[in-house]
Amino acid sequence: MDKLLFLTPELPFPPQSGGKVKSLKLINALAERYEVTLACPLKGEDASHLESFHRVSPCVKHLHAPLDVPRSARSLLTSYTSGWPLNVQRTFHPMLAAQIESIAGQFDVVMMDHYEVFPYVPRSFEGLRVYHAHNAYYKIWSRYATLPGNPAMRTAAWMESVRVRRCESRVARNADLVFAAPNDASELASAGVDARKIRNTFHLGDDRQLDLPELRFSETGKKLMYVGFLGWEPNAQGLLWFIDSVWPLLLHHQPDLAFDIVGKGADERLRAAVARHSGIRLRGFVEDLQTVYRESRVSVAPLLFGSGMKVKVLDSMARGIPTVTTPVGAEGIAAESGRHLLIAEDAESMANQVLTALSCRGLWRRLQSESRALVRDRYTWSMLFDNMHRDLRLALDRHQQCAEPDITASAQHAG
Repeated sequence: MDKLLFLTPELPFPPQSGGKVKSLKLINALAERYEVTLACPLKGEDASHLESFHRVSPCVKHLHAPLDVPRSARSLLTSYTSGWPLNVQRTFHPMLAAQIESIAGQFDVVMMDHYEVFPYVPRSFEGLRVYHAHNAYYKIWSRYATLPGNPAMRTAAWMESVRVRRCESRVARNADLVFAAPNDASELASAGVDARKIRNTFHLGDDRQLDLPELRFSETGKKLMYVGFLGWEPNAQGLLWFIDSVWPLLLHHQPDLAFDIVGKGADERLRAAVARHSGIRLRGFVEDLQTVYRESRVSVAPLLFGSGMKVKVLDSMARGIPTVTTPVGAEGIAAESGRHLLIAEDAESMANQVLTALSCRGLWRRLQSESRALVRDRYTWSMLFDNMHRDLRLALDRHQQCAEPDITASAQHAG
């Protein structure tokens, strides 16, 4: 069995965000065909989940090192000195790098899960290098730079977007095989990455929901729902905009409308915004999301910036609850507005789309049926991993075949 080293920037557990869900599922899929070793720094609360993760991990070995580099002005300045973007600076641990370098020669494949882990790959590594791009992260910084706010912060965000784009392109150029979402793949190709080595991948939701019975319009309440990690700045900014700009328009037409926000990590800004308005409830982490889906009539994903496919959108589509989102929220999904979900570009149109989905039973049923069909046809984990396994196997076979003549020549020379 070939050996694979999986490098990721944080512990992929518990799987409570789209990125961690994808990383953990990918590790489990790879472990069916490869002997997997996981290496990652431990950030934030990672150490407290380490024992639980090791109990369920399919990996044969784990390498970790505790790391605490805050996202601060000082860290940003230090990253300019190092020559790496801030998130790369916050992910690198010299001790972990030394451990990886000491064993790297044992592996046939190294998979870089996110661009931040690129510095961990030894320059001398001769196996197959695979880059799994979760998002085009530079777009998150560049879109954040366009939002209203502190001019200094906006300038810093724009400068970081330039550095991240350069780094992401460098990682992809140095890889033998690149997995990226279709929209992110086009960004890499436009930055000079050879499109022939890029293969499609997706961030998917909980496709087990496709097996659940359909929700019924008549059994839902006049309620909106949102599910996501609230400590992620794109999620927080989008909700702040929705609460202050869209929610008052909705209440003007539907004074008894309710809105449940589900997810961990709400900060003081979000708590204050919720306190300013009636009808909104911060529910924190909810163990069984099906209770939230059954109570709600419409799901909203008001994202103003971000990158890649949004798991929260695919999850609501798989469950069959009509979803109203922005162009950013629908990014990367082959969905048509009015058929699979509803897309709005400003506060007024978002309010109108939500009100329509709340009241139009025929549209509600059509969105439910078409969204579930789209997810079933194109966005299931089994289909995704079958394709990724095939692409990885072909690339590894080619890489190993290319290395064989060198080995033979060396043997003849020695003889």
